[in-house]
Amino acid sequence: MASQSEKKPQSVYDFAVMDAMGKDVDLSIYKGKVLIIVNVASKCGMTNSNYTELNQLYEKYKNKGLEILAFPCNQFGEEEPGTNDQILDFVCTRFKSEFPIFDKIEVNGENASPLYKFLKSGNWGIFSDDIQWNFAKFLVDKNGQVVDRYYPTTSSLTIERDMKKLLEII
Repeated sequence: MASQSEKKPQSVYDFAVMDAMGKDVDLSIYKGKVLIIVNVASKCGMTNSNYTELNQLYEKYKNKGLEILAFPCNQFGEEEPGTNDQILDFVCTRFKSEFPIFDKIEVNGENASPLYKFLKSGNWGIFSDDIQWNFAKFLVDKNGQVVDRYYPTTSSLTIERDMKKLLEII
């Protein structure tokens, strides 16, 4: 009989991650919610627009079943060099973001987070497996299945239409 760690993950709910405060978070707490999972950076040219738009989506849909999970990553141009405390201070002070911010991770390479290895494992057509840059977004349905992947340059607001279908909002 295979141990739990050897079992192939079936959904994002099969993962536990660490939040920016150092606490373990079992992603199964998000069962039944639509998720946007995004790798973020504080010093990227797309930071202002992405955080602003993600905040707008979160404010509008957080009580309707949306959760945004932000994972800081310093793999692209070293645009997220700070500590978790510095990142939290930046995000909460400058953008007043209320969605969860997690521990800084790697999204590509052999040290990539197991969650991101799972997210990237879908058949994404024109996408290569690797994340291209900061603010790549994954849309996850209420069952923990990745239903779409968006380029870093895709406006968070353009995801709203797809997200509303998953939230069953007409």
